[in-house]
Order: sequence, then C-alpha cells, then structure tokens
Amino acid sequence: MTRYGLIGFPLTHSFSKRYFTEKFIRENISDSQYELFEMPDLSTLSDLLATPDLRGLNVTIPYKQSVLPYLNQLDPSAEKIGAVNVIKFEADGSRTGYNSDYFGFRQSLTDWLTALKRTTEGLQALVLGTGGASKAVTVALADLGIPFRYVSRTEAANTLTYTDLPDVINKYELIINGSPVGTYPHIEAAPAIPYAQLTERHLLYDLVYNPAETTFMQLGSQHGASVHNGLRMLELQAEKAWEIWQQ
Repeated sequence: MTRYGLIGFPLTHSFSKRYFTEKFIRENISDSQYELFEMPDLSTLSDLLATPDLRGLNVTIPYKQSVLPYLNQLDPSAEKIGAVNVIKFEADGSRTGYNSDYFGFRQSLTDWLTALKRTTEGLQALVLGTGGASKAVTVALADLGIPFRYVSRTEAANTLTYTDLPDVINKYELIINGSPVGTYPHIEAAPAIPYAQLTERHLLYDLVYNPAETTFMQLGSQHGASVHNGLRMLELQAEKAWEIWQQ
C-alpha cells in the first residue's frame, strides 16, 4: 500500500483527505491511501519522513515554511514563493518541495478569465492580506504579467491599507481575498473594501471556499462584479500534487 498524507495543525476539516479518498474510489486506485498526520509541532516529522511506504505529503498551516529545512531541494515556483504545500519523496531518498497552490490559483484564474472573455491585458490586482496564501497568489500574478498591490490593515512599504482603497479601487479591477476573513463559521464577515464603488468590470476572487458564496462575493455580486470562490483552486492544486507524486 502506497501512503500519502497531510501534515498541519489543526486538521479538523481536511479538504485533502476527503478529496483524495473520493478520487481513489472514483478512479479505482486501490493500492493507495491518504491519511491525516496532525502535528502540534514538528518534533515527530523526522520519524514520519522515514516511513518506508510514504510517497508524498501535503503541507498546510502552520508548516508551509517551517518544513523547508527538512527538504533537499525546491521546485522553482516553491523557491520563489518561499513556501511549500507538497513534498515528493524521490527514488534516491531525497525530498523535493513544491507549491501546488501556485498552479491551482494560476490555472483557475486563467480559466475564469477565459470564461468571462477577459484577458490579463491592462488588468491590475489588489491582494487582500499578506499571509502565506497571498505569497503563492502574487508569484502567479507576477508570472502572468498582472501588476498588483498588497492591502493590509497595518501600514507597510509598498502596501495599501483599507482606508486607501476608495481612492484607487477603480484602477484595480481584480480583487483577491487572500485572507481567512469570511471563512466558516464567521460567514458574515467580509474584507473592508468600498463595495459601493464596484462595477461590472470588477472581478472578485475569494480564496475561501467554505461557504461556497462568501459575504465578500455576495456584496460584489450586488454591485455587478463577477465573483469566484477558492474551490476550483483547491481541486486543481490537489490534482497537481497527485501529478507531482506520480512523476
């Protein structure tokens, strides 16, 4: 039996466990199983990495950066991001880190733009939040040639604050929520952007997938903006992880 799994803390609601279990049943992959390895800290990670039949791991909060010392090499996109969410166990015993969040976000965004008959030409983005999820987003935006600005609650160099947005939101048509604001169970919360200034040209992408329609998306729709949640990104990043493990 070939084993895969997810490390992180806490792992009370795991998209990956459900996704891969259903995938293995759907595609009749009977020689593989996917497990959760909840770790309050990384003190047991070395023992886990030595498991003979372990072929790959996903990595989630809070370990996407702190696992780096346990790896032998990084894929170029993971190196640029400075974080990994996929570990591949190579045939020679080494471990390579990848960031499939990058692939999932980039592909889901380009697919969405294509469906809307929009292009990246002239498009500029606001990225709400400066945490780990936003890093994969901004590297993908840069690779697509989409200029962006971070938005944070606190002032920092080259970063806008939410109070700046009324003056600039007409210039930035793509707005990406890379923060956890609005995630279940806090479903009534939404990033503090000037929703009344949104138009049908605006595109609101929420990395949150639970609930399927966040308050951020609802408020955007009410003002004519096109909206998209993070579920497709999650599905694409999971499939990319599987592809990496099978290479």
